Amino acid sequence: MANNLMLSRRTLLGAAAAGGAAALVGSRPASAATRPRAVRELEEKIQAGMAAYRIPGVAYGLRYRGADYTGGFGVTNVDDPEPVDADTVFRVGSTSKTFAGTTVMRLVERGQLDLHRTVRSYLPDFRTADPAASARVTVREALNHSAGWLGDFFLDTGEGDGALAEYVAAMSVLPQLTRPGQVMAYNNAAIGLAGRLIEVVTGDTYEQAVRSLVLDPLRLRHSAFTLGELPGVPVATSHLYDEDGAPVAYPEGFFIWRSLNPAGGLISSARDQLRWANFHLGDGGRLLTPASMRRMQSRPGPGGALFTETDGFGVTWMLRPTAEGPKVVQHGGDWTGQHSGFLMVPQRDFALTVLTNSETGPALTAELFADDWALSRFAGVHNLPAVPRALGAAELAPYTGTFTAEQINPDGSTAAIVLDLVADAGQLSMRLDGDEIGRLAFYRRDWVLVLEPNGAPAHFRADFLRDGGEVRWLRYGGRLFRHGPAPEARTRSARPVPFRLNTLPY
Repeated sequence: MANNLMLSRRTLLGAAAAGGAAALVGSRPASAATRPRAVRELEEKIQAGMAAYRIPGVAYGLRYRGADYTGGFGVTNVDDPEPVDADTVFRVGSTSKTFAGTTVMRLVERGQLDLHRTVRSYLPDFRTADPAASARVTVREALNHSAGWLGDFFLDTGEGDGALAEYVAAMSVLPQLTRPGQVMAYNNAAIGLAGRLIEVVTGDTYEQAVRSLVLDPLRLRHSAFTLGELPGVPVATSHLYDEDGAPVAYPEGFFIWRSLNPAGGLISSARDQLRWANFHLGDGGRLLTPASMRRMQSRPGPGGALFTETDGFGVTWMLRPTAEGPKVVQHGGDWTGQHSGFLMVPQRDFALTVLTNSETGPALTAELFADDWALSRFAGVHNLPAVPRALGAAELAPYTGTFTAEQINPDGSTAAIVLDLVADAGQLSMRLDGDEIGRLAFYRRDWVLVLEPNGAPAHFRADFLRDGGEVRWLRYGGRLFRHGPAPEARTRSARPVPFRLNTLPY
């Protein structure tokens, strides 16, 4: 999580009051007096996080013991405060990818797409910088984040109906980092490619196809790709922070360019996100067959670290193991001032979504979606155990040095995030431009817990990948950081700031 990493608790300033009464609705409505204790504890934890991290507004949706609960706290905008509720819309970021995956599965059932065929079967002119690799990649590999090319491709190609076609054509510059199907590396560009496949086989724009195939059939009336489609709905404004740590409304942060709609452009509410969870907890109803639902949540591609340990991705869903056995089906998303989490445990009929409207939102979502407080409280499952241990200097030596990840910016320029890992007191000190921004503590060979500089848990895990026995990559937030000297032609990242104009890794 290259940019989430920059949001260390040093930047999450002081406490401030956050209020608002939560509303409860669902298949079995509950009054405030009869809410289960676990639901009250969730609401208390959300409000405590809002106070600690100065988050202006939060909405949540919860499926627990056969009942649905939704609620909102705080305000949509500190400059024009309106209460947040279950129908307030947020930018859900990368949870949008699961809508792309579900749309693909509808087309698979119609015989218009085949997960096992190559992308070139549908887009003969598709190219990345490695013609051989791009010729081999399958539709499934594009959807399970194992396509292998550079994934953080944020090119802005305008707002016309051809935006996605231009975006995919521009993927010809993307370098191949690993062989298709071999390594999980989070890939926004590959989901954009899947969106273009949807356009090609349906003859509609991506947005029209998702609406007709998914949003409208499921009656997700507070979900869309533009606010113009949702007249009169309350909108959670993005917020940044001033020098004193006070939230500042930043309405511009809500905008996302059209080329990124498949990867992160959906607008939605807590109520609609809970409906989305209930659909994916079910058997597909009249929209998808039970077999297609199982395909989305099983047979993952290669696994590894995202923000925790994962078995890999099914069809756009991250599949996460637990110590007790039941799998977690998860996503979540990040955009400027819009950070959310989303997970389900199908075997426990449990789902949780939380949406926030500030750049400090990842601190709260990490507590609820990467740590196992919510999993243990509502589903009785836990993360795989991880007990950190100190390593000697010789053991740490293979992991030290410079690690670099790249991204392509909206204007087409390339930037690099350069991390330096230094052995220190049995752990690795992770440094950005000379400043320590975190620590890595090993709990098994090649796997680490991410800690704050003061040693407090950051609720993240990362791993190292080897080639021929040598440490080749650090995989942090699903991104691959190459081990070796920083590329001279690239720009080292600026000093860490609590906001960046790109999708954050989920």
